[in-house]
This record gives sequence, structure tokens and C-alpha cells, in this order.
Amino acid sequence: MILAIDMGNTNIVIGCIDDAKTYFTERLSTDKSKTDLEYAMAFKTVLELYAIDIEKLEGAIISSVVPPLENVLVRAVEKVIGKTPYVVGKNLDTGLTLKMDKPKTVGNDLIVDAVAGIHEYKAPLIIIDMGTATTMSVIDQDANYVGGIIAPGVRLSMEALASTAAQLYKVSLEGSDVVIGKNTIDCMKSGLILGAACMLDGLIERMEEELGYSTTVIATGGLSKVVVPLCKRKIILDDALLLKGLKIIYDRNTMKEVI
Repeated sequence: MILAIDMGNTNIVIGCIDDAKTYFTERLSTDKSKTDLEYAMAFKTVLELYAIDIEKLEGAIISSVVPPLENVLVRAVEKVIGKTPYVVGKNLDTGLTLKMDKPKTVGNDLIVDAVAGIHEYKAPLIIIDMGTATTMSVIDQDANYVGGIIAPGVRLSMEALASTAAQLYKVSLEGSDVVIGKNTIDCMKSGLILGAACMLDGLIERMEEELGYSTTVIATGGLSKVVVPLCKRKIILDDALLLKGLKIIYDRNTMKEVI
């Protein structure tokens, strides 16, 4: 069993995973002001909550899109399990071919998602990750990462509306089958949640037209559980996708056979 951590701009996803199953997935807030000790205490609390025996953790791996916090998390993990974690992007072999103009600029989270998607569901794929940003990554039929899109996340869009429009405010992000809202709250929910669902449907269709063939579509992260059920296109929800990818990369770099 390993400790897998994905640090995003808003949340840190933490979980324990082995070849058989994912034991848990939890989210903590990303806070640039916290010290390594504070993060260590948070990680230790989560492990204790799920009765994970720290002695049974063979290692750890971190994926991050917040460079200033990478070393903080590394030290935090060292304090908790007594071992230095692998860090995606730090000379790790992912096995993924990136057919991009500037491969080094592709987010580590997108790479990890793609590695897991190819292993779990086979190419060709479209992988949706709904976090601070909503991203869609395209894996072609030869299992190459060939591009995608980046759009504002649903929560970020809501906060932008609330902060810049005098008569609008933050609302709870819940799905609704009603498109035409009868009040400000319902109108915002329709625009944010159903709008996101329509965006995904439309972009999937256009991506497949551009590829010239159909794909398997996977979604993970944040509000995917709220938005995806409202999509017309069949989309597989996999909340543990990123942790699975981290386990695959960990095994690849410790020379363990990937099952």
C-alpha cells in the first residue's frame, strides 16, 4: 500500500491505494500559508481516521500543480511515514507520449489522469477533470496525449459572477433538470451546472469530429458528480482516477509490475 497525494490549486486529494483497491479518498484545502508540520498533522489525522497502519505504507508519491508547496508536502510526508516520496515531474518515467508543442508545460495532474485512463479504460479517451479549472484531455487511438482544453471551473465561474456582478451572489452548486430558472438562484444554478454539462457534451462531440472516431469518456474531480449526470453523452465517473495513476507511476519507477 502507498500514500498518494495530488495537490491542486484549491484542494489536496489524499488516499491510500494498493494493487487490490483504493482504501479511501479525501480532500483537504490547499493553503500556501501552512507549514510542513501543519500538513503532516493533517495527513496523520486522515490516516488515523481510516485506521491505516503507517508501518504498512511502503512509500508515497505526490503530484502537484502548486510548485511553491511541493517541498513543503515532501517534508510533511517524510515526517509522517519516514520515507521520501516520489514527485511527478521530478525525473519520473510516466510512460506517456506527449504530442504537444511544449510537453513540459502539461500539468502533472493531466499526465497522471491520462496514465490511469489508458491503463484502466484503454485508448482512445477523453478525460475530464473538474477542479479549479475544468480540463479535457484527449488520448488518441495510439495512446498518445494529443491535447485538450482548459476552461474556468464551475466554482471559479460562480465566484467570478458573485464578485463582479452587484446583484449576484454565491449559490449552492446543485444539479437541476429545469433549464429555465424562475428566480436568481435557479437561473444561476442552470447557467453554472447545466451550462457546464452542455459545454462538456458539445466539446466531446467536436473533439470526436476532429479525431475522426469515437472515444471512451471519463470524468473525475470536484463537481463531476454533480455535472456529469446531467450530460447527454455517456461519461464514466471515476473519483479515484488520479490516485490510480499515481500508483501506476509509482510502480513503474520502483520496477514493480503494473497489474
